[in-house]
Amino acid sequence: MKCLKDTKTGTITRVSNLEAFQKAGNRFQYVSKSEWKAVTRKSTPVVEVKTEEPTISEKQLKNKKK
Repeated sequence: MKCLKDTKTGTITRVSNLEAFQKAGNRFQYVSKSEWKAVTRKSTPVVEVKTEEPTISEKQLKNKKK
């Protein structure tokens, strides 16, 4: 498998070795796999959700009420 970048559009595709050999030339050029990974696997930002947990003293108060 090889990664080819279309020089006109800038898109990077991953193709078989035979297909890459046939396409490589004027319009397509070889690029590294890490460049392909960076484009296709864009990381999504992790959103942390804060949950409010009762403090120890609030837990103790609840237990005493029972």
